[in-house]
Amino acid sequence: MKTVIELLHEGAKKYGESPYLGEKSGSVYETVSFAGADRQSLAFAASLVLRGFNKDDRISILSEGRTAWVLGEFGLLRAGCISVPLSTKLSPDELVFRLDHSESRAIFISENNFPKLAEILGKVKVPPVVVCLSGKTDSMTQQLEKTSLIAGQNFFYYEDLVAEGQRALDTPANPAVFGGKPLSRVMEEREEEIKTDDTVTICYTSGTTGNPKGIMLTHRNYLHNAENAARVVEVQRGWKSLIMLPLDHSFAHTVGIYIFLLKGLTMYFVDARGGPLAALRNLPKNLTEVNPDFLLTVPALSGNFMKKMIQGVAEKGAFINSIFERGVRAGIARAGNGFNKPPLGVRIASFFPWALANALIFPKLRTVFGSDIKFCVGGGALLEIKQQEFFNAIGVPVYQGYGLTENAPIICANSERRHKFGTSGVIIPNLDVRIMKDDTTECGIGQIGQIVTRGGSVMKGYFKNPDATEETLRDGWLWSGDLGYIDEDGFLVVTGREKALLIAADGEKYSPETIEEAIINTSRYINQVMAYNNQCKFTSAVITVNTGALKEAVTTAGLASGGDEAKRIDAVLAMIRDDLLAFTAHKDYRTLPTQWRPASFALIAQPFDESNGLINSTLKLVRHKVCEVYKDRIDELYATGTADPFSRGNRQAVRELKLW
Repeated sequence: MKTVIELLHEGAKKYGESPYLGEKSGSVYETVSFAGADRQSLAFAASLVLRGFNKDDRISILSEGRTAWVLGEFGLLRAGCISVPLSTKLSPDELVFRLDHSESRAIFISENNFPKLAEILGKVKVPPVVVCLSGKTDSMTQQLEKTSLIAGQNFFYYEDLVAEGQRALDTPANPAVFGGKPLSRVMEEREEEIKTDDTVTICYTSGTTGNPKGIMLTHRNYLHNAENAARVVEVQRGWKSLIMLPLDHSFAHTVGIYIFLLKGLTMYFVDARGGPLAALRNLPKNLTEVNPDFLLTVPALSGNFMKKMIQGVAEKGAFINSIFERGVRAGIARAGNGFNKPPLGVRIASFFPWALANALIFPKLRTVFGSDIKFCVGGGALLEIKQQEFFNAIGVPVYQGYGLTENAPIICANSERRHKFGTSGVIIPNLDVRIMKDDTTECGIGQIGQIVTRGGSVMKGYFKNPDATEETLRDGWLWSGDLGYIDEDGFLVVTGREKALLIAADGEKYSPETIEEAIINTSRYINQVMAYNNQCKFTSAVITVNTGALKEAVTTAGLASGGDEAKRIDAVLAMIRDDLLAFTAHKDYRTLPTQWRPASFALIAQPFDESNGLINSTLKLVRHKVCEVYKDRIDELYATGTADPFSRGNRQAVRELKLW
């Protein structure tokens, strides 16, 4: 196969009328078969061609996961266009940037996200044609009436375009249209023009200067990644899954849309009618309705499940809870690290407490995921070892993988057949991976360096950004910016992120430089700053201060002498906290997303410099070094689960600054 469209055709031939996609309609799930997906996407593609969409036109998609999302994207690809999948969490300004930068001629959108689009239509350089993926409702009609969009001119419903395209395909050729060729032949020719190195998606991610980069992934990239990843994480024809992750991620494209086609799996979507909060409420019910065989998840979601399970059992009383806790500990002991089994004595000693919990408690916990669950696949962010051990102990293992969008995205993964807790798994077949100490020196086993890859999964480049492409792609190798090592058993361990993108608990990412620049440009006292968020509930910062400026402010405020020292220290830390967030009142930085604003900080008394290895020869912050040196201070920031600028470490740092 050369294109994902051919993959769709092959899936239709191989699996026919077996269900491929499922979406809640009324009180039941309605499905579209593999063959039906092929037919419906062709009809939609025909309507796009009839309306003048051409090869390489960009079309954005802003919607929660749904059947029309998948079929709409296949339709635009069959018309020769390029998909620009967008996160539903984008701010209005971020949405405008992506629509303008991609020069999208159209946008497919759901009713839930239409208000966000309506807000920015007047700000886009060339307003796109709007296609609503949701059905016709009174609410949608009312929203449409409040805009300048006109139904039938620059606003359409997906279902109407599918019907229009099908009628045109069924109508005899018109001598005045397409030179008298049947539309079916026109569509065949359009598909024949599509090459394996043509772009499928432009996936935007955060850039180091704040403006995101558009990652171009091709048919070759997705096919290579799907085919080889499926050889590591094994699934069986007829299995089903409830897709809880947004479809704009390349992870959901490869592991969801394409591997499901490849292996004959059924993809059901969470019922998101009513918006994100409704989707969260519907998730437990949808899980029992679908009874998935496996799930795609992210650490924040699986972590929430773990927390609720632990709390739920605790509420059953001390006796039941003790059985549960001993059973979990025993299950962890019995598994070892998943690859190297513990001694026989450990397994014998731990058998009874594990077996008791596995008979009385674990089965009830597993039913949260339905009755058929076998395992979960974790992506989006690194899964902490505690979660891996916990879920394995209760019988629903979460197999962690690692990748990045530029690699379409999977680089390695754990699986039922071969896994090791605390690692990201084994490299997928037909992908070269090196760990590089520098541009020319490869690391040995166990040595930390930058992860670089080469193979069919590696992106085409960054859209309209040749400089960034040249920096990241060197002689066919993709330099990930992530740090890690390969252990003695062949598992990849990711240790840090040289690029240091902030990663929230839900897997969303953001450039730290954007926040850091805002702080430095508006602060009076802060000298150096490193924003930090590694799958945490809130963002924090590691900072040093301009001692002279702060000392002057302390004196002016009358804090240099007299009174209770503890209260004076509190006042200084409050000054620093306010100074850290001064950018929030500045006109250039007010729009920075709230979740990336530091809620707390670790004050360091000594500046970062070359002598302690925290600044390199070009005066750039060596982020992973800062994280290593000040690991205890960073851990302190999150120890209680709440942001506390008045921590013990910060109090001691104020004393070391000798401000009085």
